[in-house]
Amino acid sequence: MTVDAHHHVWDLSVRDQDWITGPELRPLRRNFGMTDLAPEADAAGVDRTVVVQTVTVAEETPELLALAEESRLVAAVVGWTDLTRPDVADELARLREVPGGRLLRGIRHQVQGERDPGWLLRPDVRRGLAAVADAGLVYDLVVLPSQLAACARTAADHPGLTFVLDHLGKPPIVTGALEPWAGAVRVLAELPNTVCKLSGMVTEADPARWTPEDLRPYADTVLEAFGPDRTMFGSDWPVCTLAATYGQVLRAAEQLTAHLDETERWSVFTATATRVYRV
Repeated sequence: MTVDAHHHVWDLSVRDQDWITGPELRPLRRNFGMTDLAPEADAAGVDRTVVVQTVTVAEETPELLALAEESRLVAAVVGWTDLTRPDVADELARLREVPGGRLLRGIRHQVQGERDPGWLLRPDVRRGLAAVADAGLVYDLVVLPSQLAACARTAADHPGLTFVLDHLGKPPIVTGALEPWAGAVRVLAELPNTVCKLSGMVTEADPARWTPEDLRPYADTVLEAFGPDRTMFGSDWPVCTLAATYGQVLRAAEQLTAHLDETERWSVFTATATRVYRV
């Protein structure tokens, strides 16, 4: 079984995706649904997927859960809820009761868009993270390199909560620079309750000219820091289509992990996501 641990869907007739702005993102300003993804996943040999929230709107998560309940591909949902609300524990319990709620596996917030570099360290956010842990869920981190230090402090303060770093923490692949990103990633990876997604690389590189070799130093850093048993493949579809097809992203990940042994590759493409998201 191959698991894609990170993709999205949206319907612009239901709600706008207000982050899709500017000419570079214009190709994403259309609907992307499971009927679009399924043929590509089937062709690539992907058996199960994890769908991840895109907007900080409470109504999106129940919609994703209902979609997962009806889908043959989607095996887990990473949703959103306001971590700062006083009744966040009750809200998480409510989400478990809606159609498809049994497939809620994690929570994510667009921390990358928060102006406060220490947003994760705020008392109200920390209380919300504790509720996520108590609910048996994981927490996905979508952050910029400058926010990785706060991620490490947060993960250290919540040893009972698994933190999943999305898109390698968005390293500046287009520039070829490794530091200070690599050092910050290694500090985060020292904490046993952290996991990393091998995802989102092609859109951090030059979208028109990237090659797997451009991605290799960043993939190698993550694989060495977290180890294959704490690394999982994610397509980041349809965002990846700005730079590559679904199949190209998977093939690049296979090239970047070709030096691993069979058990290690199984971890990256199956076992880690299966364990973390209970696929």
